[in-house]
Order: sequence, then C-alpha cells, then structure tokens
Amino acid sequence: MTRIGYTMMCEQSGPRALVNDLVGAEKAGFDFSVASDHYFPWLEEQGHSPYVWSVLGAAAQATERIPLMTYVTCPTMRYHPAVVAQKAATVQLLSEGRFRLGLGSGENLNEHVAAAEWPSAATRQDMLAEAVEIIGALFDGGYVNHRGRHFQVGSARLWDLPEKRVPIGMAVSGPRSSRLAGQHADFAIAVEPERGLLEDFDRRGGAGKPRVGQLPVCFDTDREAAVARAHAQFRWFGGGWKVNAELPGPAAFDAASQFVTPQNVAESIPCGPDVEPFVKAVREYADAGFTEIALVQIGGEHQRPFLEWAEKELLPALRELP
Repeated sequence: MTRIGYTMMCEQSGPRALVNDLVGAEKAGFDFSVASDHYFPWLEEQGHSPYVWSVLGAAAQATERIPLMTYVTCPTMRYHPAVVAQKAATVQLLSEGRFRLGLGSGENLNEHVAAAEWPSAATRQDMLAEAVEIIGALFDGGYVNHRGRHFQVGSARLWDLPEKRVPIGMAVSGPRSSRLAGQHADFAIAVEPERGLLEDFDRRGGAGKPRVGQLPVCFDTDREAAVARAHAQFRWFGGGWKVNAELPGPAAFDAASQFVTPQNVAESIPCGPDVEPFVKAVREYADAGFTEIALVQIGGEHQRPFLEWAEKELLPALRELP
C-alpha cells in the first residue's frame, strides 16, 4: 500500500505553526512526514524559513508516532557533513527512532549564504558522494579522520548514537544521481513522477528500496481561491530541478516565473475541494513506482481545513490505491 505523508513546508509557516500543524497531521492519520531544509523561501509571498533542525526537535517531542524526515538537506556547503551527522543522530534519539535523513546536492537559493561560489552540478554530486561517506562512517561509531577532495574531518566522533541507525535517502534527478543513490542510499527521493528515474535507481543498486516523492496540492472549498493561492506561492514549481537549483534568490524565482499563469499552475497542481484530481495526481506517482508520497498543502494558514478534509475524505480515498 502506498504511504501518504504530510509536508512541514518551512517556507510558508513559522516554527510554532509547523509543529502544531504536524500534530494535526498525526491525528488526521498521515503515515509519515517530511520537512524542507531552507535558508530562503522560493518566493517572498511565502514569507518564512525557520531553522528546520530546531523545528524537528520540537516536532519529535510534540508527536508520538509519525515518522520525521528532511526533504532534503544539503550536507556540503551550508552545513559540514560531520555536523549533519550529529544533527541527524540527535533527532533520531529525540524521536525514538522515527527519523530519516534525506540528502541532496543543494540549491543556490540556500547554499549561497555560506559558499564562496556555486559549483557545477558535477562538482556538487561529487561533494554529496563524499559527504555521504563521511556521514555513514560517523553513524558506524568510533573516530573518523578524513582528508578528501572537498572535506576534511579531524578526529570526529558522535558521542550520542541511536541504537537504530539513521536511514539515508538521496535525491535523484538523472543517471548520475540515480547511481549515487543506488550505491549509497537506503531509499530514493524525487519530486517528479518519472518512472525512468526509479528504473535508473533500480539498475544501480536500488532495487527493492523505498522511494519517496512529493506532490504540491491546494485544497480550498473555493477552487478559484485555491488556484490563485497556488499561483501566488508555487508558480516557481514548474521550472524543474535543473533550473531551480541554479537560481540565487526569491527575486530570481519571481523573474523566472513571471510568465506562468494561474491556468498553467492549475494544470500541474490539483486545486479545489474535489477529491478525484488529488487522487489522480497521487496515482501518477504510485504508477511510476513511488512507495511513499508526501503532500504539500499550499498556504501556511490553510493547513487546518486541509487536515480536516484529508482525514474525512482524501486519506480514505487514497487508502484504496495499491
């Protein structure tokens, strides 16, 4: 059965609201949760971007059963991989084994705050592979010394290691990242329902491993209001990873999406009060081979109505998916 998740979208809500909404998602019956790890929102209209690791610590204490996950953390520029390993191990302990570490090669939007320059995609993939090696070694226990092409680690050790090793997921967007994920990750992460990505992942060592997707949605009893909100806050979404990873800030995302119309957004994001378009969009991910799909309800102040509707109508309909 496809597992349905809830997204703590840090770009559209403050930290207390994120935690409170996750408590509501747990009560509504969502199977797992993910949280974005940003320094900036994509657009100024979204208006938020708290430090997700503090949010995760609070969420671990406020909830009881719902799994937690970063979607995704870049462990190469804004954070050193040894520090990411420490943070992940700590959240795993606080959540009593409910945490998974989702990793990716990063976006200029967030990493530029601590990077001297924005590397090429190939270099970013190399950095990610080296970072995963360091994180895995620290999860194994004992002291780690590493002198690599991109990172140095001097006599590092995690003094608080959870009994349950933190599972590591890696974002896939093409053959190179699929190979890295197949070789090094416990599960794959993607934001498009492309079967080819997962087939590459399977061929390169990922067969039988979970694969987690993410889908923006916009519930509202007024469909026109839902479309307008989705356009205001998520018009950047259609740019694709290769473009979005390169843009340096909200102004650039605004410029890049200036010709995107509300109709364009409504064609790619299910909007309104009817269940069927939401089910159809989730089914596309399931049919592509995703075992878990995390939904993003667009609009920070619109989470409660969405959660109530999801509990009564959406989740029961999605439970019927294979």
